[in-house]
Amino acid sequence: MANFNIFGGRRILLVEDDYFLVYDLIQQLEANGAEVVGPVPSLGAALERLRSPGRLDGAILDINLQGQHVFPLADALARREIPFVFATAYDATIVPPRFADVPVLGKPVAIDEIAAALLPDGVTMPARIPALETYPG
Repeated sequence: MANFNIFGGRRILLVEDDYFLVYDLIQQLEANGAEVVGPVPSLGAALERLRSPGRLDGAILDINLQGQHVFPLADALARREIPFVFATAYDATIVPPRFADVPVLGKPVAIDEIAAALLPDGVTMPARIPALETYPG
């Protein structure tokens, strides 16, 4: 997997209860310059994480968390003006109309779709992370 600094150290909250799906996504996010906060597997834990100190620059939300919809967290993120996307296997019609402008990405989600939705200017040309070089000593 190529490493790019698409996210530039941004802190991305990952709210997902399926650890089989989340492992690859964490690797992709980190390889592309994100600092992953989570994964957080439940609505209650996600709301608690939102109340804790530390900035969040964006969020990826699974719609169904252990039988609960994530929409109260989405409301809280919207109030704080933190960009987020829904990542789900559900049809987009499950999303309430108040989130009509929020991207609904099908699982498995592609890193470029996430970046285009969460980053202020989207993604145009990722900057390569420079390789570490050894200096003659």
